[in-house]
Amino acid sequence: MSALFSLGRLFAPGLIAVFALAPADEKSPHTKDSLPVVQQRLEDEKAVLIDVREKAEWDAGHLKQAQLLPLSELGKKPRDAKYSIATLKKKLPTDKPIYLHCKAGGRCVLVAEALRKELGPNYDLRPLKPGYDELVKAGFEPLEATK
Repeated sequence: MSALFSLGRLFAPGLIAVFALAPADEKSPHTKDSLPVVQQRLEDEKAVLIDVREKAEWDAGHLKQAQLLPLSELGKKPRDAKYSIATLKKKLPTDKPIYLHCKAGGRCVLVAEALRKELGPNYDLRPLKPGYDELVKAGFEPLEATK
């Protein structure tokens, strides 16, 4: 069974809370890159930003530079072709950091771990600890809700 399919079955809010409340130390699964570094890399097109929140959360507002890759889509079998491993391998760069974000820093860790197993070691996946609201407060440009 694929890691992504297993992820979809095992996903639970309690698990996210564990990641979200974990102390930020050197063992943290989140990137050590500062938010200004992340912003600059995105502006210079030297990184990619993936939003792993659900479609309804995305529609309520998302970051201008982000691409949507909902956690729930990764657990589906058969999954939407735009979220298939073959499509992701073609779409995601191997020569740039891929930052992942969610609402509170938990789901992006789960997605990064699952994608590492599915995509292989050539992808530089870096989950962000700050969630959507914190990223907006830090100066990441949001797009308004879509109706």
